[in-house]
Amino acid sequence: MEQEHNTPLRIVANDPWLQPNERELQERYDRYVRRRDEIIAASGSLSDFANGYRWYGFTYSPQERGWWFREWLPGAKGVYLFGDFNDWNRTELPLHRGKNGDWSIFLADELFAERLTHGSKVKMLVFGENGWLERIPSYIRRVVQDEESKNYDGQFWNPPVPFDWQGDAPVAGTLRSLFIYEAHVGMAQEREGMGTYLEFAENVLPRVKALGYNAVQLMAVAEHPYYGSFGYHVSNFFAPSSKFGTPEELKQLVKTAHALGIAVIMDIVHSHYVKNLNEGLNQLDGTDSHYSPPGEAGNHPYWDSKLFDYPKGQVQHFLLSNLKYWMEEFHFDGFRFDGVTSMIYHHHGYIDFLDREDYFGAGVNSSALLYLTLANRLVHDLSPAAVTIAEDVSGMPGMCVPIADGGVGFDYRLAMAEPDFWIKLLKEQRDEEWDIHQMWHVMTDRLPGIGTVAYCESHDQALVGDKTLAFRLMDKEMYYSMDRASQNIVVDRGMALHKMIRLFTIALGGNAYLNFMGNEFGHPEWIDFPREGNGWSYAHARRQWSLADDKTLRYSLLNRFDRDMVHLMKKYRVLERGYAWNLQMDEANKTIVFNHDDLVFVFNWHPAGSVPDYAMQVPLPGRYKMVLTTDSAKYGGSARLDERAIAFSYPHDFDNDIRKHYIQIYNVNRCATVYKRMKG
Repeated sequence: MEQEHNTPLRIVANDPWLQPNERELQERYDRYVRRRDEIIAASGSLSDFANGYRWYGFTYSPQERGWWFREWLPGAKGVYLFGDFNDWNRTELPLHRGKNGDWSIFLADELFAERLTHGSKVKMLVFGENGWLERIPSYIRRVVQDEESKNYDGQFWNPPVPFDWQGDAPVAGTLRSLFIYEAHVGMAQEREGMGTYLEFAENVLPRVKALGYNAVQLMAVAEHPYYGSFGYHVSNFFAPSSKFGTPEELKQLVKTAHALGIAVIMDIVHSHYVKNLNEGLNQLDGTDSHYSPPGEAGNHPYWDSKLFDYPKGQVQHFLLSNLKYWMEEFHFDGFRFDGVTSMIYHHHGYIDFLDREDYFGAGVNSSALLYLTLANRLVHDLSPAAVTIAEDVSGMPGMCVPIADGGVGFDYRLAMAEPDFWIKLLKEQRDEEWDIHQMWHVMTDRLPGIGTVAYCESHDQALVGDKTLAFRLMDKEMYYSMDRASQNIVVDRGMALHKMIRLFTIALGGNAYLNFMGNEFGHPEWIDFPREGNGWSYAHARRQWSLADDKTLRYSLLNRFDRDMVHLMKKYRVLERGYAWNLQMDEANKTIVFNHDDLVFVFNWHPAGSVPDYAMQVPLPGRYKMVLTTDSAKYGGSARLDERAIAFSYPHDFDNDIRKHYIQIYNVNRCATVYKRMKG
């Protein structure tokens, strides 16, 4: 349990900019403490409160020798359980209403042991204000789609042999820094079709390991009816998507990743849910205020989905239980919380954040902030080494500040301004116009001690309507000139900048790094899921790994660079070192020089200007050896540098008696090079 705060809150003491809002921050913290204490008083602990999945849905009672089925439906007037186990008789098995809106039925073994078996299809018939509707239980652990009707059914999931977790161990606590490989299981295969959990474990995880990434961030895990939603319109929060396999096969994926030293982070969607009545939570008890605020307040105005009613105790219970379920039952190492900006503001973040007061006052959804604080407390109570990442574009103060200091408690935030900056730069400015001071500022604009995930592109930049960096840099030339024998100035420029942007971002942008699968080798084109507009084609909902494996293509060179870049960052623990030290800003030659301890990075962004015998400042005297250069032939560069050369430093005294040390290099254009100070 966190320590109670001392006045003033440390978040304010550490950031004087927040002093005018100390009262609001104090109220935010006090609201959390009151709710936390209420939960502990009623349930014993936050972890015990989050045991909803052990009470609702199907739970077995050894003493009573049978299965209980329970559902929270306070607005319902009648509830029945049915399925193939009772020949789809909709009214044979009525549930009984208990306190707090719980409905239940007991299915004794002597009557149902031979009927209700592993894989049995189940549904509820709910009578409420919206009539009689067939619904799927909210805590169901597996949902499948009928191939003919396309309707979804719940499944009673009780494998005869429990999954064998023996030998599995959590990974997150062993990682010094996070190198995250964002992935979507369904589109992680090369064939046109949907990939599976087992295919991902067998084919993709070894690639992740070889590239040096130590975490995979899995999208679209929870069941969602529309494949093209990328998993962001969730219908069944406790059911792993059956599109990719069984729950046990997802567990095998996680166990395989852990054996490889790879943590598994789940992209969790607690910001909204799908509107569908046939599959999701919407009006499950017959009212429009079951899991959502009533009326129009329960609708997301931009995402065509439903909002959660975060102040409601049963909603907190449901969502917190969901987090514990994924951690306890599937051994996930943490969560990337989607849509945090949408959650924490009533306007869902659709404003320009220009003033301090934009982060306080009536526009803030204080109940959502309370829920997220409870969520972070729970996750770290369950596993202190677990990872939580906030997708917040607004920069809400305290998001990554410890709860005891007055913060929300996330470990990391996504540096969402970074990919936006790169796309804007490439779209709107010629290379000659790039402002190196702005580039430095965007990559380093973060508060000390705030965990930040740096990235230059994620799945967002790869979707139809946008372009990946590679496609934006090279576009149609990728179709004709990516073989190593081709000569093409567009591809040459694209290859050079693709490598430089990645190295610049990972070296400066944060203390963790993220890449979306395939982008490391410049995957061509866009992501387009099957839909009516493309003839339900999977042609663009896959990853063409063979491009990276083909040594005659330049994709393999980009893949090799990404691997060596990540390994270099890990070897010298660059992400752990915090901010880089700026040594030199040379506007005339578009050159930036900075260091992390004994590693010195030089970036020449000039489209044409190469400078022989260029004097570059170094942090300490000594001999400097090149350890990585984007211009190397093995990465598709022009091989203009002697990678074996040793540069010797020399001093230069300034008028104010400050002595600086320099080395002379060949500073070639559109090239980034890393030098290492040699010991001894």
